[in-house]
Amino acid sequence: MATELRRLREAADLNARQAAALLGVSPAQITHIESGLAGVSEKRLRLLASHYSCTDHEFIDALVAMATDRTRGWWEEYRGLLPASFLDLSELEHHSRSQANVAVLFVPGLLQTEEYARAVFSNRIPELSSDELELRVQHRMARRAVIERAAPIGFEAVIHEAALRIRVSDRAASRAQLTRILELSEADHISVRVIPLDLDAFSRGGSTMAYLGGPVARLDTVVRDAPHGAALVDSEAQLAEYRTRFLKVEAVSLEAERSRDFIHTLVKEL
Repeated sequence: MATELRRLREAADLNARQAAALLGVSPAQITHIESGLAGVSEKRLRLLASHYSCTDHEFIDALVAMATDRTRGWWEEYRGLLPASFLDLSELEHHSRSQANVAVLFVPGLLQTEEYARAVFSNRIPELSSDELELRVQHRMARRAVIERAAPIGFEAVIHEAALRIRVSDRAASRAQLTRILELSEADHISVRVIPLDLDAFSRGGSTMAYLGGPVARLDTVVRDAPHGAALVDSEAQLAEYRTRFLKVEAVSLEAERSRDFIHTLVKEL
C-alpha cells in the first residue's frame, strides 16, 4: 500500500510537501505513510487518490482494504524469529487470489512435504541451528493453508523434471513428495504440469518464479529467489514480462493429465 501511494504521488508529479499540504499534515507524515511506518485512514487515502487523479475505483478499494485491515496474521508469530522476507511472502500469499509457479531445482514450497522441506533447509549454507531449522519448516507447513483452506487460492505449477528427480533426501522422501504432488493435483483449484528434460531447444525453464495475483491486477507481485532472501517484483513493465514468460513456459509443458502420468512413472522408478 505504501509503495502504491508513493507511485500515485510521483505519477501526479507532486512532492511529499505538496501532498502533505493537501491533507493538512507535515511532509514527515507523508514520508512515514509511504515508508510503511505509519497507517492512513480510509478518508485520507481516498482524498489522496482523488488529488492524485486516480480513477481506478477497484484499485483504490483494494488499497483501502489494506489500510483498514487490522487482522493479525498467523505469520506475526514468527516476527523477530525469521527473516522479514518470510513474513512478507506469507502475507502476500494470504491476500493473493492466485499463484503461478515455475520451479526448476526444487518443488514449490506450497507443495512440499514436511520431510522434503526439512531436507531443503538442512542443506542451507551457512548451516541453520536446530531451532532455526524447525522454525522454517513449521512456517513452510503453515503457508500451505492457502491451498488447503475452504476457499483456497488458484494454484498453478510448472515443474521441471530435474526438480522432480533431484533427491534432496532419500528415495522414501522423494517417493512421498511425488505422491503428495499427485494427490494435490487432483484438486480442481490446483494444476501441476511438467517440463520434460528431453524438450528440444528450450531455455526458459531456467527462471524460477512465483507470480502472485493480487486483489486487482495492479497489485500483482512476482517473488524471485535471491542469494539473501526473496526478491519482490511489482513494477508493471516487469510483471508483464513475467506473465509472458509463464505463459510461454506453460505452453511447452506437458498437459495436466500427461504430467500426472509422467509423475506416476517417476514414482514407480523409486
